[in-house]
Amino acid sequence: MLVKIYPENPNAREVQKVVEVLRSGGLVIYPTDTVYGLGCDVNNARAVERIAQIKGLNLKKDHLSFVCHDMSHLSVYTKALDNQVFKLLKKHLPGPFTFILPASNNVPKLFKNNKKTIGFRVPDNPIILEIVRELGNPVLSTSIKDEDEVIEYTTDPELIHEKYGDLVDLVIDGGYGGNEGSTIVDCTDYPFEVVRQGKGILEL
Repeated sequence: MLVKIYPENPNAREVQKVVEVLRSGGLVIYPTDTVYGLGCDVNNARAVERIAQIKGLNLKKDHLSFVCHDMSHLSVYTKALDNQVFKLLKKHLPGPFTFILPASNNVPKLFKNNKKTIGFRVPDNPIILEIVRELGNPVLSTSIKDEDEVIEYTTDPELIHEKYGDLVDLVIDGGYGGNEGSTIVDCTDYPFEVVRQGKGILEL
């Protein structure tokens, strides 16, 4: 299913349609402020496993990113953060960043592993922010960017649907996506380290 949602004014009915798919354990491809992402409700174990299969991820080892509506989910999924980290996040979010943070005890329970960190993401994109707000849970997220692929396949929603339509339950057409990922910043130690330079420019 391909659903058109306009970023300037996300239609409540279409947003609700996406939320229902996520709540029922479906996988959704959606726009962010960087590349298109593939996601599911973090609380749905079967959906998380489907994403792992599609992307060839090892849930015990690979890095997992949570897309949140704002910083209110920090207290649930991360350990208490010191003031310096909190200020850094507040300054850069929403924005094209993934911050690696120490995971709270809730995360290993979700994924039946010994995850010590999560990637925390609040994209500057009204479509996915509205979906996550309506869902009430973060969305587990991984990008569909593929270094070896023809660029159009990861930026044009109709071509994304053509390629991934059989693997996922819904693709959102939110306009053309970018082809540069988020900047990944490790905040688990000082000094903070830019693990991957992407679209976001970190200001300390």
